[in-house]
Amino acid sequence: MDINWAIKMAVTTGKVHFGISQCAKAVKTGKAKLIIAAANCPDDGMRKDRLGSIAIYHFPGTTIDLGNACGKPFPVSVLTILDPGTSTILSDGLIAGKA
Repeated sequence: MDINWAIKMAVTTGKVHFGISQCAKAVKTGKAKLIIAAANCPDDGMRKDRLGSIAIYHFPGTTIDLGNACGKPFPVSVLTILDPGTSTILSDGLIAGKA
């Protein structure tokens, strides 16, 4: 499965949050299952000490590319997956081992 398709399915059928501050809140509450960060995401927002043991997938494109993959007309620096919906993004070989 293509990573862009898996992201799109998670956004349309699951529950996700956009942005670093929403990511931090989801991590604090224990709801975050996967974090997807754009290649040009600010490093200070993605420090490992803030994210705990949540898997991080480093999306190969920019914030604009990640926004497009999400089907949004704006840049997305971080996408936090709370519920993947019908997407297989959490069990897919694309994510496993790359986070």
